[in-house]
Formats: sequence, structure tokens, C-alpha cells
Amino acid sequence: MKTHLTLILLLLGSALSAQTITGKWKTIDDETGKPRSVVKIEKRGDKYFGTIERLFREPGEEQDPVCEVCPGSRKNQKVIGMEIITDMEYDADDEEYTGGEILDPESGNLYDCKLWVEDGNLKVRGYVMFLYRTQTWLPYE
Repeated sequence: MKTHLTLILLLLGSALSAQTITGKWKTIDDETGKPRSVVKIEKRGDKYFGTIERLFREPGEEQDPVCEVCPGSRKNQKVIGMEIITDMEYDADDEEYTGGEILDPESGNLYDCKLWVEDGNLKVRGYVMFLYRTQTWLPYE
């Protein structure tokens, strides 16, 4: 009986540690610490994608901006509704999401991306070769 209970607890613990990235996340500005946007991450097939649903803008700022510096089909597209995370795949061995890209709509730069959940928050790493920056996104209700 103890063996069965131990096995059940181990399986339950491993299932809880593999937290999903789907849902809404509040992005935080690195410099000011203020909320910048809400990104909704969803699964389509075996891949994950993130779309900007809301921007937190100051009263004097453009409330519904377009991305004039974005590459390709995103050029001059509205930022609200823009897909900024593409083609992420779950790596069960490392418990992270990799293989896709993330777009910075302010600079228009595309970065390779890695995502993982840590302490209930989403860690978002954009990188080029060995240079990277990691942000912490918070759950958004």
C-alpha cells in the first residue's frame, strides 16, 4: 500500500512541475518596472504562439500604435493583436519551450526564444547566439 501511495505522489508531483505557458501574461518594462502589455499564449497543434491583447500606455502615448519598424508582413501592423511569439515547442526533458522566435515590437528585432515557468511566473528569454536577455512575465487575471 505504501508503495502505491508513493508512486501516486511521485506521478502527481511530476505532473504539477510541468506547468503550461498557455494563458495571459503581463509583461513588465525592464527599466521602469511598470506593466507594458498583456500577451495571450495559446497552443495550436503542437506549437505555442503569443499575441499582444492589451497595452498599458500613458495618456500622452498613442493608444493603438502600429509597428513601423517590424519586419515583413508585420510592418505597419497594429501592435494590439500582433503575434509576437511564434512556433514554440515543448521540450519535456528540459521542461521548457524552445525552437521559436519572439519579436520586440518597439525595435522590430526578432530573437530566438526560450520560455519556462518558474515559481508561477513565465521566464522569457530572447537571444542571438550567446547573448540573451531574460524577462519575468506575471500571470494576468
